[in-house]
Amino acid sequence: MAAERANVLLMGPHKPLIADGLAAAFTVHTLGDTRDAGAMLSAIAPEVRAVAVSGPPAQVDPALMTRLPRLEIVSSFGVGYDNIDAKWAGEHGIVVTHTPDVLNEEVADTAIGLLLCTARNFPQSDRFVRSGEWARKGFPLSTASLRDRTVGMVGLGRIGKAIARRLDAMMVPVVYHSRRPQADVAYRHYPNLIAMARDVDVLMVITPGGKDTHNLINAAVLDALGRKGILINMARGSVVDEPALIKALREGRIHSAGLDVFVNEPNVPAELIAMDHVVLFPHLGSASVYTRQKMEQLVVDNLLAWNDGKPPLTPVPETPAPPRRR
Repeated sequence: MAAERANVLLMGPHKPLIADGLAAAFTVHTLGDTRDAGAMLSAIAPEVRAVAVSGPPAQVDPALMTRLPRLEIVSSFGVGYDNIDAKWAGEHGIVVTHTPDVLNEEVADTAIGLLLCTARNFPQSDRFVRSGEWARKGFPLSTASLRDRTVGMVGLGRIGKAIARRLDAMMVPVVYHSRRPQADVAYRHYPNLIAMARDVDVLMVITPGGKDTHNLINAAVLDALGRKGILINMARGSVVDEPALIKALREGRIHSAGLDVFVNEPNVPAELIAMDHVVLFPHLGSASVYTRQKMEQLVVDNLLAWNDGKPPLTPVPETPAPPRRR
């Protein structure tokens, strides 16, 4: 007799590779944004043993996990998981997994592209050519350059190190701020973020989101960065105090900013859109077909490993990986 297929609750935007991969091995219940979603959840809750999260705005909080008494694992798409209460999950024996490593190089490429666009006005120069202005006058020299700058990394995890490697090759000095110094890197460590902001010309923000880093980049940090400073945010919109950033940009207290993330995505403040010296990306980070497919497959592979009684491939630090309950 064939083994009973585990029930999996699928939440978030439709991603074909995740949906098809799960359907081949599990009984999948898709929680859509419908009026009867609550009734559907009540009906299946006693049987759900795993949750697959294909991305925001899906939230996995204690209220949801409490409704799923047999829940063992939450497999989430993306390296960030601030939409999941991983601490609560770990305290209740539920494993949370994410999709690190497979996106490191893509996000690092995007970060360098955003930095170059911001420092050298590349998007503005493209608009200049398309508008026909080049036939009438020359494009002004960029007032910023990477040749005389030091980049301060706010966070030096897997992606941060990939960005730093690229900056090394570009001969741009790198320093970093984190809670603790890392033994395997030669870059100077700053335990104090404001002290680092005073000493650098670029802040490259690539730290996890969540309550511990909420508004980490505030008015005091921006003032320490100074008029020559460039802010690049590749982390989460919540890490930067958006009103303080807008005010600093408007008043010329920093030179410019390159932003791939925002507080209320996809809604970007009109004040930022109106500023020509700011570069705005639509959360491009890992957004290539090649990398997103690898991320989607890792969501499935974590659940397949769990289903086979093996440890999940990429659990988050807050959650242990106990043997699967039978």
